[in-house]
Order: sequence, then structure tokens, then C-alpha cells
Amino acid sequence: MLIGLISDSHDNLTQLAKAVELLERQQVEMVLHAGDYVAPFTVKILAGLSCDWQGVFGNNDGEKPGLMEVSAGRIKSEQLELELAGRKIVVVHDLTQLDSGGKWDLIVHGHTHRTEVKEEAGRLVVNPGECCGWLTGQGTVGLLDLESMEVKILEL
Repeated sequence: MLIGLISDSHDNLTQLAKAVELLERQQVEMVLHAGDYVAPFTVKILAGLSCDWQGVFGNNDGEKPGLMEVSAGRIKSEQLELELAGRKIVVVHDLTQLDSGGKWDLIVHGHTHRTEVKEEAGRLVVNPGECCGWLTGQGTVGLLDLESMEVKILEL
């Protein structure tokens, strides 16, 4: 199963639309967003995905009721746990807020705006970087094959 990873879109509609288009071309079956959409109108871009998506709130998401409504409940509070293709996954915005005692195969996070792919304590930890490109000048997303647990960071 191929999944897309997005974080820190920060109201950059152009970059988020590029991310959706890129992940559609890759034929992902699910997209996980690690927070910081910021405003509800940003979430409407994710409606262009032909697959399902879910996410969590970040520290810059101000209008949470509006985000919940526009996302049709796809955005979960600060932590999302799910199982896909037999892999236990947790999504958080800020990795420092995660209780490290969970038994996950994959941890997806954002917040730092820096890409990161590492193995830690037998788990894959991925930050797809910033979709928005505001801080680094380059928008990125992640592409993860859940069978092989191989991750590619793709530039927008």
C-alpha cells in the first residue's frame, strides 16, 4: 500500500494543490497530514484527492471547529492512531508531544519543517518536511510504501 505524507501546509494553496496533484500521479491509496493546515479553506484542496485522507491538528491551526467541519471529521485532535496494511501508525504534529511507549511501526510528524527519515527503537519515524515551502524555500511531501517501509521525499 502506497501512502502520501504531508505536513505544514500553512495556507499555501498553490503548494498544497501541487502536493495533491503529485500524490494523485503516484496513485496513493491514503494520505496522512501531520497538521498546520491553518485555515479551513486550505482543507478544501485535499478534497481533490481520489483516496481517503486523515490528519491531526498542529500548533498553528486556529479555527479548529471550522477545520473539523470542512474536513468532515477527518482531522483528529493531536494524535491519530490507525492500522493500514497491517502496520500500526501514529500521526502527531509535534513529536515531543508523543508518548513514546506506544507500539507503532510508523510515526509520522511535522512541526519542525525539516525532512526526517530515521529508524528509532525498531520504528520508522518520518517528517515529510514542509509542504508550504515558507521556511526552507522548498515544499516537500513523503511517499511511503507500507509493504517495504521505504520512504521517498519528493519536492513539489
